[in-house]
Amino acid sequence: MVEEKWDAIIVGAGVAGSVAALLLARANARVLLVERGHQAGSKNMSGGRVYTHGLKRIFPHFSEMLPVERRVAHEKISLLTPDRMTTFDYRSTQPETDNASYTVLRASFDHALAKEAESAGATVLTGARVDDVLTREGKVSGISIEGETLLSDVVILADGVNSLLGERLKMTQKLTPQKTALGVKTVIELPQNLIEERFQLSDNEGCAWLFAGAVTSGLVGGGFLYTNKASLSLGVVCHLDQLNEHNQSVPEMLDAFSRHALIAPLIRGGRVGEYSAHLVSESGIHGVASKLFDDGVLIIGDAAGFCLNLGYTVRGMDLAIASAEMAAQTVLSAKARQDFSAHALSSYRTLIGESFVGKDMTTYRRCPALLKTPRFFKDYPELAANLLEDIFTVKSQPVEPLLKRGIRHCESIGLATLAKDIIKAARSF
Repeated sequence: MVEEKWDAIIVGAGVAGSVAALLLARANARVLLVERGHQAGSKNMSGGRVYTHGLKRIFPHFSEMLPVERRVAHEKISLLTPDRMTTFDYRSTQPETDNASYTVLRASFDHALAKEAESAGATVLTGARVDDVLTREGKVSGISIEGETLLSDVVILADGVNSLLGERLKMTQKLTPQKTALGVKTVIELPQNLIEERFQLSDNEGCAWLFAGAVTSGLVGGGFLYTNKASLSLGVVCHLDQLNEHNQSVPEMLDAFSRHALIAPLIRGGRVGEYSAHLVSESGIHGVASKLFDDGVLIIGDAAGFCLNLGYTVRGMDLAIASAEMAAQTVLSAKARQDFSAHALSSYRTLIGESFVGKDMTTYRRCPALLKTPRFFKDYPELAANLLEDIFTVKSQPVEPLLKRGIRHCESIGLATLAKDIIKAARSF
């Protein structure tokens, strides 16, 4: 490998890394995008939904250029017990808006993004593991791959939630079970017409469905189901610090979830096309990198901890895209001045703080603590199912007033406890 100097080296060809490479290459910067997998996207995984407001700034006609699956028009959130399910259901027939979201399969989606970066002039190096980040006189000056040195003015770390390079540079902290979850997902192939029939979808419509409760046996975590064109993405996420309290692994939870009497009919006849696992940051703003920049280096996307789980929606890719865009702006500004010091790169932190990324994560800073309340995953699914079963069951005895029935069911948890949880949720959101 010939040693040469790049304007920027980006480690990791996920959504964040590829977008940063694309934007820098469009501005005629000399960019090297390094990916450990045999191709971009081969090692990347998420539930499979992207909010496209950021994509539209970069690709005004992204749905024609990138392999998106279905536009989400049907939202569902379910509280699951071993034999019952309470569901909040929303669907829309409105035409696509600027704030639409799509289901995606990361293997093809990330690969296409990297190809766009390459077409814009970036060099993409796959199948290459970065061994270390090089520093000279206290400044990051490049990377090493299998003993070979590659120099650059700036290095952008986009190497995922468990950024070992960021940890070595003391920009991120070592992951702990209390701040991390494990997600396991399978992609189940089904004919397109069968998916549309089972989920009552038409044309390019898609469904995003989140679950809590029995999917993780009452532990802190949840499940998800996303419809793709000719497949379903089905997965389970569970906090790592919860697993030592249970004799079931996350893959076993996914297996049990797929066999649940109310889920099995939706995937019946499908063939497993993919199976993968991924660590997920679950700390919100408290899990963001302690240093977003330093002399000659920036950190973006999952590596920087930009992930937001609100219970009713999970955001990561839109935050990654925005952070990549702001990192590219910062590098181009530094390149114009030929100053890649920490002071010159500090505008990245300002851009993050003034954008929806920093503001949304600040607004929902209490959500991680709320979503670690065990009652939301064990007691409340049972409460909701018991209450609705009581409401919809007609008996020969005289009807008890609805309010009285509601209070009686709530007393199973405790009215004071319920009031505290409602106040806690109100403050969190």
